[in-house]
Amino acid sequence: MNISELLFPVLSLGGLGLVFGTLLGYASQKFQVEVDPMIPLVREALPGANCGGCGFAGCDAFAQAVVEGNANPNGCSVGGSSTTLKIGEILCVSVDAAEKKVAYVKCNGDCTSSKNLYKYDEKIDCLMAMSLPGEGAKACNHGCLGLGSCIKVCEFGALSIVNDIAVVDEEKCTSCGACVNICPKNLIEIVPQNKRVRVSCNSKDMGKNVRENCSVGCIGCRLCERNCEFGAITIGNNLAHVDYDKCTQCGVCVTKCPTKAIKGIEN
Repeated sequence: MNISELLFPVLSLGGLGLVFGTLLGYASQKFQVEVDPMIPLVREALPGANCGGCGFAGCDAFAQAVVEGNANPNGCSVGGSSTTLKIGEILCVSVDAAEKKVAYVKCNGDCTSSKNLYKYDEKIDCLMAMSLPGEGAKACNHGCLGLGSCIKVCEFGALSIVNDIAVVDEEKCTSCGACVNICPKNLIEIVPQNKRVRVSCNSKDMGKNVRENCSVGCIGCRLCERNCEFGAITIGNNLAHVDYDKCTQCGVCVTKCPTKAIKGIEN
């Protein structure tokens, strides 16, 4: 094979590459989707956690939704008020900084206050325990199992186990909701951080059954409900609930609760 026989296919391939490259370049210019220049600016202002706490798939999706008017600029719980203010400056709009929210574990039944039915021979997590008799060792079927499934999914190190109960570090918590979604007992909720009155119980059992399993559980006695002047606390399914829009943090319900299931969390 001589040089001319090699040169022809090389030139042919090179020519085809040039043609296709030109066509692709033209197509990319012709059919490119215009991106609002505000989107990358908002994206840059976000912390980049991609936690989904804002309700969108990630920071990119949230930034686009904010610029397009489909999301509130204060929707990033990780970034908090500083991020909200930055986004407001970028968009040249006035926005209210979001009230910080945190996760709260609605269980007060630690190892000294609640009963366990048996002990685990192997190290398991809460999800695994749900397949065991009684859905875990805790006598209260609604209480925290203390086996750390929530810890595994928290990307911010905001959860730990203290005396067999999951506890939230509010300084680290971003209210992303990962722990809420993973908890098999559905006893973790997102609450406003500045509202310090919290119901530390998740039991829907009748008072007598609650007392048999846990000394600090809500017994549905309605003392809190009857003594709240603002209608901020009600009993439903044998359990106290706080309406934070009405609650004035007066603390009457805390002092009246006979089992201390309602707590006034210190700042």
